[in-house]
Amino acid sequence: MTQAQLFITCLAENFLPAVLEGMVAILERLGVTLTFPPEQTCCGQPLYNSGFEAQTRPLARRWLEAFGRSDAPVVSPSGSCVDMVRHYPKLFPPGSPEHELAVDLAARTFEFSEFLVHRLGVVDVGGCFPHKVTYHASCHLLRGLGLRTEAKQLLGAVRGLELIPLHEEETCCGFGGIFSVVYPEVSEKMMAAKVQNIIASGAEYVVIGEAGCLMNIAGGLQRAGSSIRALHLIEVLAAQGGAA
Repeated sequence: MTQAQLFITCLAENFLPAVLEGMVAILERLGVTLTFPPEQTCCGQPLYNSGFEAQTRPLARRWLEAFGRSDAPVVSPSGSCVDMVRHYPKLFPPGSPEHELAVDLAARTFEFSEFLVHRLGVVDVGGCFPHKVTYHASCHLLRGLGLRTEAKQLLGAVRGLELIPLHEEETCCGFGGIFSVVYPEVSEKMMAAKVQNIIASGAEYVVIGEAGCLMNIAGGLQRAGSSIRALHLIEVLAAQGGAA
């Protein structure tokens, strides 16, 4: 019996509850027994990316304590938060109990598509989504975790889905966490270029595996007056026909 712990992340919990519900539905459909450590809080990524390592450490310690009570792997719908967990060993001195636990959990914490393809060996999760779809590769998923093909493998197995190439698929959408706050003018121009490419693709939906990128691109599409909807990968995989 496969077991896993759910790491829900701040953005998904507050803004994308349907994504979390879809993640649970898919994993349970695949026979995974899930647990939810209620003590989990923010992984500390915003602080860490801002250079505040000392302030990140207590959050990292709390996260490690919450998920370290079980030997089960950890699954998350966010590549950026998983990437943060894989940076945890840098926050604690080698030889310390925190460092050992951080190394252990970094090795068994997975982004959702990574868990399906590489841990479960599953590509077809039984989804049906008869629409034209294009895919944006988020930076942390691609550059942080090295996951280039996994999401597209999963999309390719969805019945009725037509996957359309996106020009500059691997170019950043401009969100970048605090980047969009510190450099809003640059971020806006990057997002506008991404939106133009999405519109030019002719797709009905753009699929994204990262909450921050999803919210950024959805806002950009809305401001551009486009009818194209931005969806999380999990929403498409969980669909059983019709619109998500």
